[in-house]
Amino acid sequence: MTDILPEGEQLRRAVRWVSKQRDEEPEKSLYKLIEEACLQFDLSPKDCDFLMHFFTEGRKQ
Repeated sequence: MTDILPEGEQLRRAVRWVSKQRDEEPEKSLYKLIEEACLQFDLSPKDCDFLMHFFTEGRKQ
């Protein structure tokens, strides 16, 4: 049975998951983590793009 989640909840969970994974496995590629999160949380291409920008734009500042 699939849980019904509020809009955007999968994306929020993906952000938390990637953040946690970066702390636990700092040697793992950010791009690989984002790819895994997109698959694991069944994100749309638009959400995957947001996730990529969220983590990469923050690094430039």
